[in-house]
Amino acid sequence: MLLRARPEEASICPSELARALADSAGEPDAWRRWMPAARQVALSQARLGRVRITQGALEQSPDAPLRGPIRVRRGPNFDAS
Repeated sequence: MLLRARPEEASICPSELARALADSAGEPDAWRRWMPAARQVALSQARLGRVRITQGALEQSPDAPLRGPIRVRRGPNFDAS
């Protein structure tokens, strides 16, 4: 997971996940197509408490209507191993 490679307080952008998914699918230039899936993965992981979704300094509910850029941070149930 991308967050494991970062310091505990760091965050990632869903576009980083989309790029990784596109690369693993052999479609590195098609990462934008993977963005909806990347955001959905982030939201589903947030519902499980594995990550937190933030916009600016504010944590957002994964069930709230989110518009604009989000960041993904480690949550209380994050498995760092």
